[in-house]
Amino acid sequence: MTAVGFIGAGRMGAPMVRRLVEHGHQVRVLGRTDERCAAMRDLGAHPVPHATDVAEGADVVIVCVFTDEQVQQVCLADGVAAAMRPGATLVLHTTGSPATAREIAAKFTDIDVIDAPVSGGPHNIAAGSVTLFVGGTDDAVDTVRPVLASYGEPILHVGALGAGQAVKLVNNSLFAAQIGLLRTAVDLGARLGVDEAKLLTSVLHGSGASRVGEFVAARGSVGAFVADVGEFIGKDVEVVRRTAAELGSTLGLLDQVIDAGIG
Repeated sequence: MTAVGFIGAGRMGAPMVRRLVEHGHQVRVLGRTDERCAAMRDLGAHPVPHATDVAEGADVVIVCVFTDEQVQQVCLADGVAAAMRPGATLVLHTTGSPATAREIAAKFTDIDVIDAPVSGGPHNIAAGSVTLFVGGTDDAVDTVRPVLASYGEPILHVGALGAGQAVKLVNNSLFAAQIGLLRTAVDLGARLGVDEAKLLTSVLHGSGASRVGEFVAARGSVGAFVADVGEFIGKDVEVVRRTAAELGSTLGLLDQVIDAGIG
């Protein structure tokens, strides 16, 4: 049994907490409201009122908040990283800048930090099959792998600290670009007199098929799919654009195609 601290038990984090408990781990979760505390107790976890409380006695602290700025707030401003015991491991599931994980690791050298953004949704987590792109040292990743395996499969160790974020940002750039390609394709189909839903479904059986195409076809239109995922994918695209800008670069052709899909 591993002592796990958890921050961010929302849409994605709650099924992670459930899986951790079901796999026998002792889980302390940040719960700022009575309602949230009750929900965490229902999952079998122990709610605590302050961010630093999750680090008390924890072998692993998992952060699954929405934005990179929230990661910095929790880990640095709120003092979670400083409250972790020496030798513990901090896991960052939030999609964000590779620089954030490196900054935390540089400031707190007595703990291990890994970045492990996820690819998939709550249903994948509930099934124990969400993809994790992981960056960190071999020893740190090996140590935390049994915990991550409670909900992650495959767990892809893609390189040093920050590499997980880099892979996720490239992945989501391609994801957004494919939405743009599909929007352009259905516009062409409309000019040729083809119904959008029928076009999307038919292409799945041809050489133009893609995984994103399957997701879009299931919703019936590109617009409906963007309405579902636009907030999440838009946030990640802004991160990758900012990261590229910091390197004096752009996304090149990807930028144009992304703009066609989500702006």
